[in-house]
Amino acid sequence: SYIVYLGGHSTKSSEEAIVNSHHELLGSVMKSKEKAKEAIFYSYTKEINGFAANMEEDEANEISKHPSVLSVFKDKTLKIQTTHSWDFIGLPSNVTTSSSLPPTASSGADVIIGHIDTGVWPESKSFNDDGMGPIPSKWKGICQNQNITNFACNKKLIGARYFAAGFLQGNNSVNDTKNGPRDTVGHGTHTLSTSGGSIVTNVSYFGYANGTARGGAPHARVAMYRVCWRNPVFATCKESDILAGIDAAIDDGVDVLSMSIGGGPEPYFVDTVAIGSFHATNKGIVVVCSAGNSGPDGAISNVAPWIFTVAANTIDRYFPSYLTYDGKRINGTSLSNGLPSKDLYPIISSINASVYGGDDCFSLTMKAKGKIVVCNSTMVSPIDQAVNVQIAGGVGMVLVNSEKQGEIYLSFPYSIPTIHITNSDGQVLQSYITSNNKSAMGLISSQVTSFGNRAPQMPQFSSQGPSLVNKEILKPDVSAPGVQILAAFAGVGTSTGVKTDPLSPFAVMSGTSMSAPHIAGISALLKSQYPTWSPAMIKSAIMTTATIHDNTGQLIAMADPSLTPATPFSYGAGQVNANAVMDPGLVYDLTTEDYLNFLCANDYNLKELRLFSDNYTCPSTPMQIEDLNLPSISIPYLVDGITVTRKLTNVGPPGKYNVSIDFPKNITVTVNPTELDFDKVGEQKVFQVSVSGNHGGQYKKYFFGRLKWSDGKHSVEIPLAVHSLL
Repeated sequence: SYIVYLGGHSTKSSEEAIVNSHHELLGSVMKSKEKAKEAIFYSYTKEINGFAANMEEDEANEISKHPSVLSVFKDKTLKIQTTHSWDFIGLPSNVTTSSSLPPTASSGADVIIGHIDTGVWPESKSFNDDGMGPIPSKWKGICQNQNITNFACNKKLIGARYFAAGFLQGNNSVNDTKNGPRDTVGHGTHTLSTSGGSIVTNVSYFGYANGTARGGAPHARVAMYRVCWRNPVFATCKESDILAGIDAAIDDGVDVLSMSIGGGPEPYFVDTVAIGSFHATNKGIVVVCSAGNSGPDGAISNVAPWIFTVAANTIDRYFPSYLTYDGKRINGTSLSNGLPSKDLYPIISSINASVYGGDDCFSLTMKAKGKIVVCNSTMVSPIDQAVNVQIAGGVGMVLVNSEKQGEIYLSFPYSIPTIHITNSDGQVLQSYITSNNKSAMGLISSQVTSFGNRAPQMPQFSSQGPSLVNKEILKPDVSAPGVQILAAFAGVGTSTGVKTDPLSPFAVMSGTSMSAPHIAGISALLKSQYPTWSPAMIKSAIMTTATIHDNTGQLIAMADPSLTPATPFSYGAGQVNANAVMDPGLVYDLTTEDYLNFLCANDYNLKELRLFSDNYTCPSTPMQIEDLNLPSISIPYLVDGITVTRKLTNVGPPGKYNVSIDFPKNITVTVNPTELDFDKVGEQKVFQVSVSGNHGGQYKKYFFGRLKWSDGKHSVEIPLAVHSLL
C-alpha cells in the first residue's frame, strides 16, 4: 500500500469529481481506469487531496514522477503510545464554579475535542450528556453506527467514525473492524475521557485511586475517529487510515485534535501526522500529540513545530506495595492485593524457574509452584508475566524494572499478588536470592492509595529531545501527567488478561498517550475562553506558564537512582500549570506563513512545499531557522555567536515587562531591549537574544537555561538549549 499525496484542494470540486480525478491519475499508470478503481481504497476529498492504493513498486515510482504528484510513500504502521492528576497540575476540582478560572473557560462548553485513536466505549459514564445543551450548529460530523449493534452517540459524544481500509490491506483479521468505532482496546476510551470526559463521582480501579474522574474540559463535546485496530493482540494504526481520520476531523469541525500515536522521526514531507496536522493547524485547530515512549535513548516522535508535543511526567499519587524478606522491606507499587497469609513464602528467580533459563517470566516450569517468582521487566508485558506465574502455580510475583525504566514506580492490574520494584532494589534482591538460593523467603503486602511522592519526575520511558529532524526546534514542548492515570476504559476484556477476572469501567494506564490528552483538555479550556486565539497562542500560553519545579520546590528530576536534574529535552518548557494558563500576559504567535517560511529555510523545493501549500513562493532571503517565533529557543550549532529574534504579543492589561536570564556562565546570553512596554491588547514587540560561547573546557555539550519576561504579576518564561561546538 502507498499513499499518493497531491497537496490541498486549490478549488472547490465535488467529491465525485475528485475521486474520478484520482482514478484517472492512477489509471494512466496502470493503463486501466478499472484497475485503478480496484487499487484505490481511500480518496482524500475534504481538506487533504490524495489517495491510498495498492501498487507495485515500479508503479509507485512511475506515478511519483507525475507533475501533479507531490510525494509517494509507503503506508507505514504506527503505534499507540483521571482522578488526582488534574488536581496535581492545578486544575480545580470544581471546574464549573472555580473562581480561579473565568466562567466561560471553566468547563470548555461547546468546544469540540476530536481524538484519533482506538475507538470509544459510548456507554461509559464519562460520556454521559446530563445537562448538556444542543449540539453546536457548526458540527458536520456523524455517528457512524450503521450495522453496529447498540452503538449510539449523544450530546456529549457527538461523533464517531472509523477508518480501516488501510489496516485491511495487510490481510488482517476483520474480527475487530466489525465493531466499527467501538473501542475493543481501551486506549481510545481512556484518552478521550481524560481530555473531555464528563464528571463522574466515586470511581476507582477496584478501590485504587478512588475519587472523582473528569476530563480537563468536562463540558466540551467529544468525537472519536477510530484508526487503530487490534491485530491480534496489540493495536496498530496505518498511516492511510490516520490521514483519512484527520481529513474527516478537519471537515467535521473539531477545535482540538489529540493523537496519542507515533512512529520514528521522518522529514515532514513523508510524515503523515505532520502533513495532516499542518492542514488542521491551518484551519485553526490545535493539534496535540504524544512524544512517544522510546526514552531515554529512542528518538522523540511528532516533532513538527506546528504540533504540540507532550512528554509524560509522574504525579505524587502512588499505590504502595511491600516485599518483606530477611528482616528488610522493599517499597514498590501494585494494583493487586497482597498475599493472604502473613507467613513467608519461598522466593525463586525467574532464571531458575524458566523453561529456557530466561530472566523474564515468559515460560515457567513447575519449580514456580507455591513460590514468589522474581521476574525482570522486558518486552513481555507485566500483565502477561503475572498470568504465566499464575499458570505455573506461583503465588506471587516481584517485577523488577529494567535499567531503562530506572527508579520510576509503575503499577499494573495483576492477576496475582505482585510488587513492582525499582531497578536498584531489584539488584539488591537478586543478590539476596543468589546468596541464599533455596532458603530465600519473603512476603508481599499492600495498601490501596497514598499521596506525597516527590513529583513531578520524568520517567525514563518518555521520549527525549533533541529532535532528529530539526535540532533548531526544541522538543518536547511541555510535559503533563502520564504515569498511573485513572480514566474510563472499554467494557470488553479484563485489564489483568485473565478472562474470569472482573471488569472495571475505569483503568490505570501509563505513557505519553496519557499525557497528551491532558494538554488537549487544557487547550479546549483556552479555546473556550479565547475563541479567536490561534493554535500557536494557545500553545504559548501553556508553555510560558509551565513550571520546572516539583512539589518540594526543587528542580524537576529524572526518575533514576541519582534523581539527576531533568532538562528541557525531557520536559520542554516544564510541567503544565493549569491554574496559570488563562492569564499568560504575553504570547508568542505564529501564522501559516511563518511555518511555510520555516519549510523554505529547510531547503524544501517547490514540489515539497506544495505538500503544505499550493500557492506559496519562498522569500528571496531565507529566514534563520532559529528565528521561528516559538516559545523556546534551541541553538544546536553555536560556534562564534548567534542572534535570535522573537516577537511577543500582549494579551493582558497594559504593562512594563523586564527581562531576566538564568543560564550557565559557560555561555553568554544578552537580550535587547531589556524592557518592553505594552499599552494595549494585541500590541507586538520584538526583542533579540544574542548568544556567544565560553564553554570553559566543556566541549560539544548542551547547556540549558531560562529567559523570563515579568511585569510583577505575569511571568512569561521560555527554555533555552545551546549546543557549543567548540
